[in-house]
Amino acid sequence: MVLVVYGTSFGGAAVATLGLVAVTTACRIMLRHAEKTERSAARVLAAEPPAVARGRHSRPPQG
Repeated sequence: MVLVVYGTSFGGAAVATLGLVAVTTACRIMLRHAEKTERSAARVLAAEPPAVARGRHSRPPQG
């Protein structure tokens, strides 16, 4: 609407709007994917048993 008011043609404003919608959609998809990947990684790390501390030459810790 602002572009039309300031002298841009309706077609140009429509193309700009479609471009912004496409960029917004792509950003949302990438953000959701990143959040899903982060949750999966956190779940895997939480499910792994803690590593046993080993001393030199793979001997169990003294004490």
